[in-house]
Amino acid sequence: MVGRGLWICKPRFGKRGGRLGVVPYLCAAAATAALLALLFVDLIESWVTSIGMNTAVEPHAGIIPPQSVPPTRPEEFLLMPSPLVCQRAKPYLITMVVSAPANQRARQAVRDTWGGEVEVRGLRVMTLFMVGVASDPGLAKLLIEEARERGDLIQGRFLDSYSNLTLKTVSMLGWARRFCPQAHFMAKVDDDVLFNPSALLHFLNKSRNPYEQGDLYLGRVHLHVAPDRDPDSKHYLPSGAYPPSVFPDYCSGTAYVLSRSALLKISLAASASPLSTPLPPEDVFVGLCARTAGVLPSHCPLFSGGPGVPYGRCCYQAMVSVHHVPPREMLHYWAGVHTSLPCSWLSRRASLGLCKVRSMIGSALGLEQGL
Repeated sequence: MVGRGLWICKPRFGKRGGRLGVVPYLCAAAATAALLALLFVDLIESWVTSIGMNTAVEPHAGIIPPQSVPPTRPEEFLLMPSPLVCQRAKPYLITMVVSAPANQRARQAVRDTWGGEVEVRGLRVMTLFMVGVASDPGLAKLLIEEARERGDLIQGRFLDSYSNLTLKTVSMLGWARRFCPQAHFMAKVDDDVLFNPSALLHFLNKSRNPYEQGDLYLGRVHLHVAPDRDPDSKHYLPSGAYPPSVFPDYCSGTAYVLSRSALLKISLAASASPLSTPLPPEDVFVGLCARTAGVLPSHCPLFSGGPGVPYGRCCYQAMVSVHHVPPREMLHYWAGVHTSLPCSWLSRRASLGLCKVRSMIGSALGLEQGL
């Protein structure tokens, strides 16, 4: 079939021998269109996603009286850096990495790669880790030692478990709102995500109207997701806890970014919202609070929302986040991306397009490769 397609696209003369047929021109046009689609696949993805997004806002969205929400106090956290840590560092971007107590290797990999950067594009960046209470007493002692040595752990007063991820997010938002209000942006990132602060800041600051002036809830937006009604699923959410058949649009919990004003509104909404039993997934909960606060999500194709992202040096230079990266691979990929010369605009666009095409093919074949 391939040989036949190439034969069709070969120049052919008409019956009078002097004129080319129309087929080669159609083939050239198709090839040009395919190349442009490859180079600008991220823009196409953004456009397609924006078409499907629900931009309606709740009738009473944004009306959350701050006086009804108690302030976050230091005693609500078992471990934390100095309450003045943000006042001293004055970060432009604070990254809150959600981690489990046992994931010491993952936290160290983050510190040794993107989490170790303190200044990016001339802007101050700070990375902290959010954990819960360890059920193992030995692990709890190791966390205390790690916090004393590293000074970058925040521990909330809740058992660290999958079912309590939403509580961890509420605690994280409350800490950032109370102790780091001067940061222009906060990024929530899982500890198995290869994050790229430079790519994020490039995206945020390339606009003439900086996002920091308004509400920004940025990430990979999930559209029209239905609650999981399967009692055997870890994402089970009965109709009694959430009656509607579809969630509001929300950003993937693997990594998302909030501007200062969006953080304040969503954090206050989260603190004021009654927590159902069972709790909704943490990213869904943030999406619900954002909708209540009148903050709509923004889709960015440079955030990944699934595992198996194919590695490409120039692609990874452009991506803001890549999910499901083990500690060893994180060290390897980060070194590969940053020890070589920066990719040209064309190389980066082509590599990003190939990454996304390979990811789409893998997803279609059931290989769970998704950007």
